[in-house]
Amino acid sequence: MKKVAVVALAAALSAGTMAGCSTGTTEPQQTAAATAAPEAKKQPTKFSISYPTTSNTGYHTRVDINNDKWVKKLEELTNTDLTLKITEVSKMGLMFASNDVPDVVGSLGTATDKAMSGSVEAGMFMPLDDLLKQNAPNLMKMVPKEAWEAVSYNGKIYGIPNWLNNPSRRATFIRTDLLEKAGLPAPKTVDEFLNVLRKFKEMGVKYPYGGRETLKYADTILGAYDVLPYKEQFELVNGQVVPKFFDVDNMTKALSVYKTMYDEGLMAKEFATTSSTDWLKNIRAGEVGIWSSNLVSLNDFRTNIPNAVKGAKVDVISSPKGPDGKSGYLMYLPVTSAHYINKNVKPETAAEIVKYFDWMSSDEAYKFFTFGIEGDTYTVVDGKIKYKEPTNKEEQEEQDHRGTLHSAHESTVNRLKMETDPNGPYILDAFDNILAHEGLSGIGFAPDLEANSKYPDAASPGSDAAPKIIMDHMIKMIYGKEPISDWPKVIEEYKTKGGNEIIKEATDRYQNKKGVLFLGKK
Repeated sequence: MKKVAVVALAAALSAGTMAGCSTGTTEPQQTAAATAAPEAKKQPTKFSISYPTTSNTGYHTRVDINNDKWVKKLEELTNTDLTLKITEVSKMGLMFASNDVPDVVGSLGTATDKAMSGSVEAGMFMPLDDLLKQNAPNLMKMVPKEAWEAVSYNGKIYGIPNWLNNPSRRATFIRTDLLEKAGLPAPKTVDEFLNVLRKFKEMGVKYPYGGRETLKYADTILGAYDVLPYKEQFELVNGQVVPKFFDVDNMTKALSVYKTMYDEGLMAKEFATTSSTDWLKNIRAGEVGIWSSNLVSLNDFRTNIPNAVKGAKVDVISSPKGPDGKSGYLMYLPVTSAHYINKNVKPETAAEIVKYFDWMSSDEAYKFFTFGIEGDTYTVVDGKIKYKEPTNKEEQEEQDHRGTLHSAHESTVNRLKMETDPNGPYILDAFDNILAHEGLSGIGFAPDLEANSKYPDAASPGSDAAPKIIMDHMIKMIYGKEPISDWPKVIEEYKTKGGNEIIKEATDRYQNKKGVLFLGKK
């Protein structure tokens, strides 16, 4: 492990003034003698910080968070004095409205995400470009350009991100034992994919393909034809930025494949009402032959499915390619979360806060956040870490909480943790040699297009969700209630119900380079 300097605040400096729960003004001044002493210990950097969460339950709700052993150890490692708060993303608007804003605010997503409530645009946080160049050498080397752009506004960096080097994270899973019994190779094309599903059906597999409501995590074929109808899946066509479902030829082909799967019983007849809970239950029960999920779910499947079906084997395969060689699933935003420094924090304190985040990508940080404290949650035997894995819900939540505190690091997969995971080498290989070569790039916008809020039925409600207008027609066509050949009429309906305004704003924003996100390769 490389030696990493801890974050420290110069002893003579006082912290910044700040509204609300700011803690930056109470640092005592040091005497000249103490400041001059070469061996004098630097005073801890004192600041308040919020970390984002989507849950109102868990470890942080059961403990005194600021006296918790993980926060105390974090303070020791970074020479900081933290006033820490875990904030639900859904309640961030209340935080901003009350002016009870910490020195450092964490949020999920981009700088102009809805949860940030326009705070960056309103000038509540300071630009960090110079501070990062001067105090964050690790981050400046590691963070990709796309991630910096996602936490920027008007050309200036405002956030310090958790980022993704590989935004392709979803994978195609298969029951390898069934494939072996079928005597078929892993499918590489859509036609081969259908043939495997048909063989699985002949063999008595209840659900050859794992379909579910709104085709969420069931969009393998949409990906093969590059027509994912999602929020960041726009493309430039003839000078206009339009949703990918405007590609009539490929969209009708994709829908025809899904209708074939439905008609032939290759996925559940009730797929349109199959909840995520039932979908996962069916997979774990060994009733599904091929499905899509996040790659890191491999451990779940390799544990639960063989418990339900003796001899079951689960692997990841390359997603089937469409006619243009496309395959895979949506690319994720290049950042998963980020932290922003309040404009009222004094410059010297802000510099030390940036160093705190720069430390987060050090080997020392990864070891702490991954394995915890030596002698408590892990030991070292013959130079190798022996980690005490969680054995119950409470311990799992505690581990997850420790991970929540790990900011400013590469978040595709915890490679250090994979070293102690029996499936770790397999997962890393799949990330590096399968997912890295598939996935659909697209154009998105942050802040969100204003037209989306005006026309919610025509707007994608999320990064992996289709507009209601579009999904309703897709389901009807798969069920045979509408002819697939009517897809051009669907596009015209979309246009008249807000789509024209969405396209106009998207095109204007793209041409003016205003808050444009490029997912995957441009």
